[in-house]
Amino acid sequence: MRMLKNLAAATLSLAVLAPLAAHAGVEVLNEGFSDLTALPGWTQLNNSAPAGAGWFQGNASIFPAQAGAASAYAAANYLSAQDGSGSVDSWLITPVLNLSGTTIFSFFTRTASDPGFADKLEVRFAPGSGADTSDFATLLATVGTAQYPRTWTQVSSSFQFDGAGRFAFRYFGDAAALNYIGIDSVRVITAVPEPSLSLMLSLGLGALALLRRKNAN
Repeated sequence: MRMLKNLAAATLSLAVLAPLAAHAGVEVLNEGFSDLTALPGWTQLNNSAPAGAGWFQGNASIFPAQAGAASAYAAANYLSAQDGSGSVDSWLITPVLNLSGTTIFSFFTRTASDPGFADKLEVRFAPGSGADTSDFATLLATVGTAQYPRTWTQVSSSFQFDGAGRFAFRYFGDAAALNYIGIDSVRVITAVPEPSLSLMLSLGLGALALLRRKNAN
């Protein structure tokens, strides 16, 4: 009897502690940047001083895309500041998305292999229409605080939010310290269930039912 009780307790503990299979949500964005000039709802804002070029189609001769055609990624470089001199502050902003509960935002990014540069990228979030960069007060991730990845690397963040909102990529820093980055395979999945309470309950109730049957005998 004691062994059976211990088994039930162990079952409940495992239900709480064991990693659970990923649950599907609703995919509200999946962008591979096959054509940066035809992105419905996306916005570019270049607050660099002085402002130069913004985000542009990936250059396959520097490195190929993470997925799809070789140039199918969004790129930014030090020329976001005019003539590559000054302060870079270049934004690429998603369409307005309807989010519900737990949302997962993910993308791939990398820099060129040239040493001696310090590329930096932030991912930010704004509720509502996010019409101005000052609206993007929520920082979700920063890439390049140590060394920017030189191979395609996935970055993801999850948070709780209900309502409309937008995500923004912010490429920034002293133009003299920046080189070239790419982003690819941007996905937003929302309404992702919390770790399965139903699974935990079913395991626990199953163990309790086994105890009741044992007691009845």
